[in-house]
Amino acid sequence: MRIAGITIADEKDLNIALTAVHGVGRPKAQEILDGLNLPYTTKAKDLSQDQEQEIRTIIEGGVIEGDLRREVSQNIKRLKDIRAYRGVRHERHLPARGQRTKTNSRTVRGNVRKTMGSGRRKVEKT
Repeated sequence: MRIAGITIADEKDLNIALTAVHGVGRPKAQEILDGLNLPYTTKAKDLSQDQEQEIRTIIEGGVIEGDLRREVSQNIKRLKDIRAYRGVRHERHLPARGQRTKTNSRTVRGNVRKTMGSGRRKVEKT
C-alpha cells in the first residue's frame, strides 16, 4: 500500500505503519482507524481496496509530506528573517524551547567530551 509516495509496511499494525507518512503520528493514525471502525492491530495486507482508498483519501486530505516540510521550513525562515529569539536559536543550532545548554546539547555545539579514564598515564613498553 502506498500513500503520498510512501510505502506502508504490510506486516506492521496499521496504527504504527501509518506513522511512516510525515505528518501522521500515532494519535492521528488511531483517529483514522477509529473513524473507519478498524482495529488498531489490522495489517495493511488484510485491507480491502475500498478501505485502502478511504485511508488514502483521509490522509491526503491533510497537510503531509512535502507540503508539511515546506511549511515548517518557511515558518523557521520567517522567524530567522524577523530576528526573533527562536529564529536566532535556530540559526545558531541551539535549543529553541528553553532547554539548558550547559550539560545537554553538547554534540550540537561541537563540545563533545570523552568519558574520563582512571587518571593514570599509560606506561610505554620498551
